[in-house]
Amino acid sequence: MQPLIDRADHWEWLSAERDRLLDFGQNIVAPGGGAYYLDETGQPDPSKGIQTYLTCRAVHVYSLGAMLGTPGAREIAKGAMAGLTGQLHDDEHGGWFPGVDLAGQPLEDAAKQCYQHAFVVLAASTATAAGLSGARELLDRAVEVLIDKFWDEEDAMCVDQWDRTWSTLDSYRGVNGNMHAVEALLAAADVLDSHEIRERAHMITRNVISFSATNEWRIPEHFTADWEPDLELNREHPDDPFKPFGATVGHGFEWARLILHLEASLTDDLIESLFESATGLFARAMIDGWAVDGADGFVYTTDWEGAPVVHDRMHWVAAEAIAAAAALYKRTGRKAYVEWYEQWWAYVITHLMDRGNGSWHHQLDRNNVVTNTVWPGKPDLYHAYQAALIPALPLAPALSMGVKSGLLAAAEDGLATE
Repeated sequence: MQPLIDRADHWEWLSAERDRLLDFGQNIVAPGGGAYYLDETGQPDPSKGIQTYLTCRAVHVYSLGAMLGTPGAREIAKGAMAGLTGQLHDDEHGGWFPGVDLAGQPLEDAAKQCYQHAFVVLAASTATAAGLSGARELLDRAVEVLIDKFWDEEDAMCVDQWDRTWSTLDSYRGVNGNMHAVEALLAAADVLDSHEIRERAHMITRNVISFSATNEWRIPEHFTADWEPDLELNREHPDDPFKPFGATVGHGFEWARLILHLEASLTDDLIESLFESATGLFARAMIDGWAVDGADGFVYTTDWEGAPVVHDRMHWVAAEAIAAAAALYKRTGRKAYVEWYEQWWAYVITHLMDRGNGSWHHQLDRNNVVTNTVWPGKPDLYHAYQAALIPALPLAPALSMGVKSGLLAAAEDGLATE
């Protein structure tokens, strides 16, 4: 029997899952442009305002859906993108706010963050590939801001946060923003055919590999201004959604996958050091994270010896584990990665997919019961949608250009049937 990942019926299921996810978000567009935060049933939660990173994720997935022919996806992508060219943009000082309220006023903290700006680049890259009007201009502007304001040439990393006026740089340095910068830069490099942009992604990745390799492949997430690890940050608030204490299991998987995308985009030759780093990160995340506390599922975080800290299961961690297993199978052809891939999809289907209200539950407790202490509602389609798309595409080019180039359809022609 062919591995599940190579079978036509599985790819048909992946396609149906992508459409199911996009159907859940059909009410995501806010009247003034941008994307609402969605509740458990897919209805807007106005109390959360219009957040930039969620808007970008909506632009990204619905632009992919538009290129794949999902009905209504193009209009949703356009409506969400209108927030990036409109109310979410800081016309006075440049760049993008983290979010605005329903009156279009910046949310409490109007700081300019690498995390959000990386997602603007990703969204604009995918929208450009999809041919949305104004997307190329948005992409050029977003890349310019990301590189001019956040790229630190000396450290070959991105800084994390400026104040609204770009006059005061916060001393915190972080890997999360850099991780999404790598994803965004790889996408932009393929859309713009830019070796220079791709090489910045390469430099960031090499640095993060260096940080992790000396830490048994547990990724230090938080740093001082001199890029010294701050391993104790948020010990008292370990379940922070963006800056949790300790090692974040899902980021081990996410970096493993990004490294393989980078390797595939750099050269036709295999780069053994990158591959070995990807396998090290994957293995550590799997050993530390999967079913380590008496139940299936991935713990959210561990301490620096690998003991679970936050036992709750976040949907995005399972999605990234699936995507990383798929990427490693594509890179190696090894049966072990297919077996993990199948086991983790079975877990998602059993515990995370919400067949009644749609989408995936975003947070379960250690007993796989739905909870909402970190992620209330279901604001994010991005991780789940990519988990259902990455297995169907090659490791390079980026998802947007792979879809635009018809690589998914070409791959489907060679699938096995059961």
